[in-house]
Amino acid sequence: MATNPSTEHLVGILRDTVVALVRRDGPDLSARQLGVFLTCYLQDGAHTVRGLAAELNVSKPAITRALDRLGELDLARRKVDPMDRRSVLVQRTLKGTAFLRDLRGIMGEAAAETKKTETPAAEPMRKVANG
Repeated sequence: MATNPSTEHLVGILRDTVVALVRRDGPDLSARQLGVFLTCYLQDGAHTVRGLAAELNVSKPAITRALDRLGELDLARRKVDPMDRRSVLVQRTLKGTAFLRDLRGIMGEAAAETKKTETPAAEPMRKVANG
């Protein structure tokens, strides 16, 4: 199967980002925890355990475990919905906002580094692939 140069670039950015997150002194999130975190911070609107489970297509207990870890790290917090006390809302935190800002910076650096290390032959192929 042939790979698209832009896809290879994205995979390189993902790899460099994950490696930087693992190496840095800070929270080490699993893929599920990171998925829950990014969903809560990048998508507007109120987020609930039930809604996150449906959107990510995982069980409510899996979301609860991810939120437990995010809560320990103060990256997100849960609050009972005052309108429906059976529902639990997920709230953003200042520390979570700072983590997202750091993550964006790490990804920007990874993108720049990946672009620098691409072979010159990949650039014309990207132009052809992207039309």
